[in-house]
Amino acid sequence: MNKLKILTLLLAIAVKACRQKPQATAVAATTTTENAYYTCSMHPQVHEEKPGNCPICGMRLIKVELTGKGGANSGKITLTATQLQLAGIQTDTIREENTGAEQTLTGTVIADENSAVELSARIAGRIQQLFVRTIGEKITIGQPVYAIYSDDLQEAEKEYLLAKQQQKILHNPDVDYQQLISAAENKLQLWGISAAQIRALSASGKVSATTTVSSKVSGTVSDIAVHEGDYVTEGMPVLKTQALNTLWIQAQLYAGESDRYKENDRVNVVFPELGGQAIQSKISFVNPEMADASKVDLIRVNVPNPQGLLRPGMLAYISISNGKGHSLAVPASAVLTDGMGSKVWIRNADGSFSVQMVSVGLGNSSFVPVLSGLKAGDIVVSQGAYLLNSEAIFKNGSDQMAGMKM
Repeated sequence: MNKLKILTLLLAIAVKACRQKPQATAVAATTTTENAYYTCSMHPQVHEEKPGNCPICGMRLIKVELTGKGGANSGKITLTATQLQLAGIQTDTIREENTGAEQTLTGTVIADENSAVELSARIAGRIQQLFVRTIGEKITIGQPVYAIYSDDLQEAEKEYLLAKQQQKILHNPDVDYQQLISAAENKLQLWGISAAQIRALSASGKVSATTTVSSKVSGTVSDIAVHEGDYVTEGMPVLKTQALNTLWIQAQLYAGESDRYKENDRVNVVFPELGGQAIQSKISFVNPEMADASKVDLIRVNVPNPQGLLRPGMLAYISISNGKGHSLAVPASAVLTDGMGSKVWIRNADGSFSVQMVSVGLGNSSFVPVLSGLKAGDIVVSQGAYLLNSEAIFKNGSDQMAGMKM
């Protein structure tokens, strides 16, 4: 009977130990996830425990990791190079800037004409089939664009096959067959036939009714000049592409205002359709000629578009200071203000980020003067500060002052 009681007691202990193991694992998992979470670069209020897509805009969530041991007073946030890129984190150095009054112009985002490439017909013929039909479609080098029927192209293919056949059958020492083949190949390549198509022609030994012409450029289609069944001549445009990784913002101003704007002047560009997102740039072009009828001048600003968020046709506001006030300044987009005051996020020497309370004066939409809290040479987050601030709130709860530098 005693043996039975002992056996029953041992079994009870074993069952209890097995039940406790998953709980220990759960605690360990909880401890691991306290030091990282997933958020959206466009909607930093989103906090997820697992990777995925943003429930608001569908963008891929990025992982944010905390430095140290995850304590509430660590006060630092560290992001990898990939996370910095995905989150759109940008920094700027504290220095003297123009903090005087600004003038704002209304501009429009347009394509960079310097990146425009036109694909033209290299030989006369009839467009039998179009493979690219939609403006805005992205094409790459080597992608089929159209199929053409051309008598001249068929004759050139026959010349190439004849030269290959003569080299194989005839053995006239006075004829350089290889030179004839090379000349026929060069003619086909000049007319848009690729080396792979020439090899396929040589292998089949047959002339096809139509020939497919592939793109020699990559970009976004901005214009299609032909339709199926159209006859084209040599040099006639078929389609036009634009590279949208860099765009122009174009704005007009009256003749009396043109002396206020010069090339390389720093400006602040705000996009209302992107929630007021701002980009600092420079004036790249001031038109030396005015329009005869309206007597207005034209200025242009180049803006990068690495994530493709900007699109031609968007509205933009260009602001430039009047040059009458210079002081130690911080980008206006870097300053976050709430009921406890103003703060900025600074980049530390080890690459991490921490928050710093500051006192700022009245400036403009580009820069505000720094009264205290920062010194020349400090590096602050000019874009993406809301993402880091959201992390601080998530980490410290309602006590946002935890870990802050005063």
